[in-house]
Amino acid sequence: MLTHILGFPRIGLQRELKFAVEAYWKNDISYEQLQATAKNIRHQHWKLQADHNLDFVTVGDFSLYDHVLDWSVRFGVIPQRFHQSQINELDTYFRMARGRAGGKNDQSYLPVNASEMTKWFDTNYHYLVPEFRSDQDFLLNIESLFEEIRDAQSLGYKVKPVILGPLTYLWLGRRSLPIVDLLNLLPKLLPVYVDLLQQLRDLNIEWVQIDEPILVMDIDDQWQHAFSNSYFQLQNCGPKKLLTTYFGELESNLQMVCRLPIEGLHIDGVRGIDEIPRVADILPIHKILSIGVIDGRNIWRNDALKVFNLLKPLVEKLGKDRVWLGTSCSLLHVPIDLEYEKQWDNEILSKLSFANQKLQEVVQLKNILLDQEPISLKAYETFSDRFYDANVQERMQMLSQHSFSRSHNFTDRWAAQQNHLKLPLLPTTTIGSFPQTQEIRQLRKNYQLQRLTEHDYQEKIKDEIKYAIQQQEEIGLDVLVHGEPERNDMVGFFAEHLAGIIITNNGWVQSYGSRCVKPPIIIGDIARPFPVTVLLSQYAQSLTKKPVKGMLTGPVTILNWSFVREDQPRRTTAFQLALALQDEVKDLQNAGISIIQIDEAALREGLPLRKKAQADYLDWAVQAFRIMSTVAKPETQIHTHMCYSEFSDIMSALIEMDADVITLEAVRSKMTVVQELAVNGYCNQVGPGVYDIHSPNIPTVEAMIKRIQLATNSLPLERIWVNPDCGLKTRAWPEVKRALSAMVEATRIVRQYIPIAYEN
Repeated sequence: MLTHILGFPRIGLQRELKFAVEAYWKNDISYEQLQATAKNIRHQHWKLQADHNLDFVTVGDFSLYDHVLDWSVRFGVIPQRFHQSQINELDTYFRMARGRAGGKNDQSYLPVNASEMTKWFDTNYHYLVPEFRSDQDFLLNIESLFEEIRDAQSLGYKVKPVILGPLTYLWLGRRSLPIVDLLNLLPKLLPVYVDLLQQLRDLNIEWVQIDEPILVMDIDDQWQHAFSNSYFQLQNCGPKKLLTTYFGELESNLQMVCRLPIEGLHIDGVRGIDEIPRVADILPIHKILSIGVIDGRNIWRNDALKVFNLLKPLVEKLGKDRVWLGTSCSLLHVPIDLEYEKQWDNEILSKLSFANQKLQEVVQLKNILLDQEPISLKAYETFSDRFYDANVQERMQMLSQHSFSRSHNFTDRWAAQQNHLKLPLLPTTTIGSFPQTQEIRQLRKNYQLQRLTEHDYQEKIKDEIKYAIQQQEEIGLDVLVHGEPERNDMVGFFAEHLAGIIITNNGWVQSYGSRCVKPPIIIGDIARPFPVTVLLSQYAQSLTKKPVKGMLTGPVTILNWSFVREDQPRRTTAFQLALALQDEVKDLQNAGISIIQIDEAALREGLPLRKKAQADYLDWAVQAFRIMSTVAKPETQIHTHMCYSEFSDIMSALIEMDADVITLEAVRSKMTVVQELAVNGYCNQVGPGVYDIHSPNIPTVEAMIKRIQLATNSLPLERIWVNPDCGLKTRAWPEVKRALSAMVEATRIVRQYIPIAYEN
């Protein structure tokens, strides 16, 4: 019985990778220094796996930005706009990710549109979408992976490389070509995989992990046949193949997968726990069954007694040599080490497990199953009554059909809002946050360390808000925001102010590239003890005659960007969050805030991978949003925001949410979301992003005029807003001012000329 993991977090114990990559972009460190930092992080992570006595050290899971982008570069899938003479491979890589590589070496090259970015299945991790052409050719440039393998081997580790499977890689590029055309590329791609696998064998690799997570999705017969044909072509190439699936059950793909000519199959034993016995019955006796029984998506300690009782008869049936133990998926999605969290009591700590602890859990379970360690397992215990709130439970019981709808329809609300707000045609605004400068970060840190009194801290925060309002006034925006200087994170900020949620000290998880987040941990019933945003929203509104948006994070986004309790349905937790935040909507409205934005950036990412489960999720996700918004008066304008998602799957939900205005990421997807909204009969107001904030490029007036015009080609002019794709916290003030000034100028020009076309 062998043990392994599917992957380890890349960022380093103290986010060393983030800081090194960003320093490289600023030209503060050299290429060699960046690579040295990366190598050191890999060495630390390999040593952790070896020290815990895992049988394999997983190699190839590391990335400087994104593992899907890594494979695009390795396969030569580099769009022509990124090809520049005399630019090194790493800078090309970063240009694909961000539109610019950064540093002095990049200043002489024209900025380009970055690759499209979207969510990795139903997680909060973002990957860069492969950009295929119908005549795409592939070539193998794999030396970087081979260097990592040789490095690990030189340290004495037994190496299991991880590669992205050919069918999943093609499927991930489905936004660049129609699905049918993607499979036409397969005959060109497979020879590259043959070469890759043969070279891995030459490196004395015994097992290779091939990730094919699309096997837990609804794929049609054509894709199933493509799997069979592809793996039969690969069967005699390279090392033994461990085909890895995760994020769900195989279901209709199970029979096909078990027949593939592979030596081993990994299944998700957490989300697919009920399928384990069936897989064990069907998988041919000469194949290894790897079971991911340690959760790679959540931070709760494994229910070891339950898993032992499940696996013990299975091991006896299959034989210990046929069973491997591992994590359900890569540990990319959880923090690295619980040792940094000393602020909690033993009841909480005893139930938590981060990446390092999950390595221990894998090996401990193996030892117990093999009778190499005493069975000292107890039944899993839930939290004590201290996390129960009778008032929350009572409010949940009082929910009725009237709790999910506003009192007036959109047409009546729109008329009331136009009369109250008196906004111009094509109103301009931003999504919420403004640059989180080093001074702001230091200010919050000093407050946390009690170097500032509450009064002094609030006064300095007000200074930052005043500056943000002044800048927006000068730029000429129509609807302003207070800039969120008091918020370190859109979810973490609210979590800190809600009962039933705890915050980590160092629980960082990669979201995309160098962007890391600290997901809160929901441990009990959720309530809002006191107003969270009202005073600062009031202050911001007092500084201007223009409307200032109240900024809230929606219940489903908080849910999907947190580690969630597992002792009740996610729907119940979402409704608790909605009721708690409904109180904030009431208080903002009573304080004179006329526009309230309820961000649901993560609604799409929670969509189940299987179609049969999607309708139920979207039903309660929309209901949770409407619980918050139902208390708004007709003249109170409710906004929501979503970004970097595949909106076509949730069009019905966007309509059912019934927000007065929805702002959406649209630049990298070339405004296709606006066309989709129009086709699906969306009748409310829409703000498609015209400025890609995840790139350091400053958009031109001309480019933004074209994007606004594209939007107005699909929807009536009077229903369009103009805004960036997302919040501006990661950008710097000089570039923000230039970009937003260009956005306002583009809007002015469009206002001047487009109405003529509509009149004609």
